[in-house]
Amino acid sequence: MNKPPKGTLYLVPVSLGESPLSYTLPTGASEKVRGIRHFVVENAKAARAELKRIEHPDPIRELFLEALPKQAQATVLRQLLKPALDGFDMGLMSDAGVPAVADPGALLVREAHQLGIRVVPLVGPSSLLLSLMASGLDGQHFAFHGYLPVKEHERSGAIRALEKESRQKHQTQLFIETPYRNEQMLQALMGTVSPGTRLCVARGVTTSDEWIQTRTAAEWKKMALPSLDRIPTVFLMLAD
Repeated sequence: MNKPPKGTLYLVPVSLGESPLSYTLPTGASEKVRGIRHFVVENAKAARAELKRIEHPDPIRELFLEALPKQAQATVLRQLLKPALDGFDMGLMSDAGVPAVADPGALLVREAHQLGIRVVPLVGPSSLLLSLMASGLDGQHFAFHGYLPVKEHERSGAIRALEKESRQKHQTQLFIETPYRNEQMLQALMGTVSPGTRLCVARGVTTSDEWIQTRTAAEWKKMALPSLDRIPTVFLMLAD
């Protein structure tokens, strides 16, 4: 007996805030998600809220939501992908933004490729790309570094190393911080980099808290600083 054709793994963007759905997710993408019943999710509560926001036609409690482990062996990943192997389309959802970019999911996507499952990224909000677009910094050469060290001396060393790399490669450096440490990060940046190095702070992208400014370190020291406490923020740096 022939097996059914494999389903597709769709990478589903999740809103970064409370913006209208039409502002962050194209109609075609939201319609595709409404036809999916099997999901692998980073956080079930956040996924349910987003599926309700997308107006999924089925009762949310009747959808199949499996949690994505932070670390998983290939056997676990294959089990998560079993619906696709059985012919059902699936969705991968992170807490916010796009899956597998500064969010979990890359290993599941890699396993899908290994199993011959088609992978389709849906268009939606990415705070990293939106911040880079709005920064005015180099969008041809850039690198994302995730989280910098927490300890002060290690963080300062990492900032100096990224500034040096930025200057040598003319490369925009992007990184993030745990939201309750955002303001310490901005202070560390101002106190570490050269006066002429450009810093962009992109707070709450696509939310009502959105605030994006690019200034040199010297200019940041002269201005009133924004409130960043507990608001997701992307930091960008470019050294001349």
